[in-house]
Order: sequence, then C-alpha cells, then structure tokens
Amino acid sequence: MKKYDVIVVGGGFAGVCAAIGAARCGATVLLVEKSGALGGAANNCLINPFMPNKTKINGVETELSQGIFAEIKSALIERNGLKGKTFDEEVLKNLLSDMLDESGVDLLLHAYLTRAKMTGGVVEEIVFATIGGEIALKADYYVDATGDAQLAFLAGFKTQLGREKDNLCQPMTLCFRVGGVKVEDFFADKNRLNDLYKRLRAEGKINNPREDILVFRTLHDGILHFNTTRVVKLDPTDPFAVTKAEKAARAQVVEMFEFLKANSDSMKDAYILSTAAEIGVRESRMIAGEYVLTKEDCLAFTVFDDSIAVSNYDIDIHNPEGSGTSHYYFPEGKYFTVPYRCLIPRGSKNLLVAGRCVSSDHDAQASYRIMPIVACIGQGAGTAIALAARDGLNVKDINIDILKETLIKNGAFLG
Repeated sequence: MKKYDVIVVGGGFAGVCAAIGAARCGATVLLVEKSGALGGAANNCLINPFMPNKTKINGVETELSQGIFAEIKSALIERNGLKGKTFDEEVLKNLLSDMLDESGVDLLLHAYLTRAKMTGGVVEEIVFATIGGEIALKADYYVDATGDAQLAFLAGFKTQLGREKDNLCQPMTLCFRVGGVKVEDFFADKNRLNDLYKRLRAEGKINNPREDILVFRTLHDGILHFNTTRVVKLDPTDPFAVTKAEKAARAQVVEMFEFLKANSDSMKDAYILSTAAEIGVRESRMIAGEYVLTKEDCLAFTVFDDSIAVSNYDIDIHNPEGSGTSHYYFPEGKYFTVPYRCLIPRGSKNLLVAGRCVSSDHDAQASYRIMPIVACIGQGAGTAIALAARDGLNVKDINIDILKETLIKNGAFLG
C-alpha cells in the first residue's frame, strides 16, 4: 500500500478543502470517506442551503469564507448547481470529485474508520473497515475531518461531548424533501400553517419538539426542503442512541407531512420525495486542543495572531433539551476568527483536526459549525499539515506567518 505524506479522513467540506489545500502545497494526499460520494453532511444528510458568513467591512459587503470554498461556489454556478445559497447535491458530488482529481488527491470511498494506533502523540496507523475486510493505512501526517473527532478519539486524544454542564448536544435533524408542492401558494400560507402547528403542538397533538416549521426552497420546481425534525437528549456518538434518533426523526417526517397535507391546499398533490440517508448531527465531540475557543472570544470579536478562518454567522443554538432556538447576531462589521491552535489536539505531533469538531466550547461551536466556515478551517488544516510535512516538523512547530501568507496567497480571508 502506498504511503502518503497526508491522509485526510472525512470527505465533507472540511476534508475536501484540507486535501486540496495540502496537495496544492506539494504533499501527496489520500482522502478517505465512509460513504459513496463526497460532500459530507450536504450529501449524507441533505444539509442545504449554505448559511451566510458575510458582513460589511468599511462599507463593502465582504464574504468571510473565501479561498477554496469560493472556488467551489463559482464552479457550482458554472455548472448550474447554485442559486443564491441553495445548491444541487448531485452537481456538488461530481464537482468535488473533479476538484480532487485536478489537485492530484487520491480517493478511497466506502471505508469506515475503526481503529487508530498512537504512540507519544504520533499517530502511526489507522484502520478502516471495508467490503474487502480491514485495511491499515499509514502516512506521516493526518487530518481528522470526520465531524465527530473520530480519529482523534480513537487515537486516545481527549475530547469533550456537547455542552460542558451536561454533555447534551444540539438536536439531531433528519432533513427531507417534498415534491408536488404549489411552492408559491405554500409560502403565502406559511404563517397560518406555523400558527396552526404551534397550537397543535401546545395541545399535545404534534410530538415534534421544534417550535416552528423550518423550510427552504430548492433549485427545482414543486420541491421543498424541510429541516424541521428535532431529536433531543440522545448521544450522537452512541450507535444505539443514533438508531433511536433515526426512528424518531422518520416518525416526525411522516407527522409533519400529514399535518401539511391535511391543512394546506398547496400540498394537495404533494408526496415525500426523499429523506436523508442519515440523520444530521450539529454537534458531537470537540477535541481538547492547544487552545479552546470560547463564547467570550466570539463576543469580544477576537482576531487571533494565528487565525485560519473567520466567522460572523450567528451563535445559533437549537435547544438541546426541547423547544426553542437562541441566536446572537454579530453587529455589522464584526466577526471573530478561529485560531490554528484549536486544530491541534493537546499533545499531538502529526494530527490536525478540521471541521465542526475543533477545540471550542458549546457556544462558539454553534457559530463556526456551518459548511462555509468548516471549509475554510479545512483549507487551513490542509495547508498547515503540508507545511509540517515539507519541513518534517511537529504540527505545533510550523511557522504561523508562513501559514497565513500561504493561505492568503491561495485566496483565503483571515480578517
């Protein structure tokens, strides 16, 4: 088996951008993904659309997620796969695969990480379950872009599950699509439907704990995208709990569909078009890193010396215990940054983590967890790991100024 400079585990936005970022800096890279296509939550969980990450700086509206993520958006537009913030997952799958090919990244699909060997802070080998049995892979450096800090956890690095006081995580949600909808009529009727939904839920006639109906347009006529199921108080790292969550969410899909069909003429001819292959997870493990990004850092609009990504997406917390969603919206022109130190598991010498599972508290994670920002975190991780591989350094010892210069040269915005 070929030995790589870098193995990236996880083929979502963080993993793809990490792999491309590393390859563009000269590293040999293998990306390993558990499913049959790239896109991560966008593919496996039907997470859509892109959430906004922009603000006015000196009076000019500025996208804060640039670099490789901006390239992805531009290419989606060229392929008629993006309108506004809404994208077509089928276009995305092929696009990301093409981008890996163009960057010289090797790809392995249908491989699920099961074990990792680590000695003295050095990850030495990782093992995957495949249709052909277990395979062991080795590299000099690794990026954990699993979303759940799975590689860091299996290697023995410390992690934190959910919020600090009780380990509860933001709710899991199963997204679904409904076809045959008179879309404009639906949105004209949406306020009335929301009021009725709230009344029936208060009367105990609807089981879903979510406070309202969360729904989006799609790129296709007659189809709506729902992100409105809510499963709380279950551990997204426990397979039995996730099984229970999947069952509960699918029951909520049927409940919501039957409510809409019974109460809106716009849904008279509607049908459930699809449900996501797996339930969406907003939050699970975060690593204990060399720095822990906090709510206080976010509210102070902190720009770190080792910034690798920028966020002003609101601190968007879906209640881990039931109904309600809290928001803190950043003032115009304000944002915080994610420091490189948050990507380093405490004590790691050759592993970085990218995505929603970097080192932070519960509140900070609620802001940077969205796809545009984790893509930038991934590009930061991939660029950093390639610099470490080039010079044979521990991940803590790379030159931060060179990292930032390289990211900016490659289109990143660092604040």
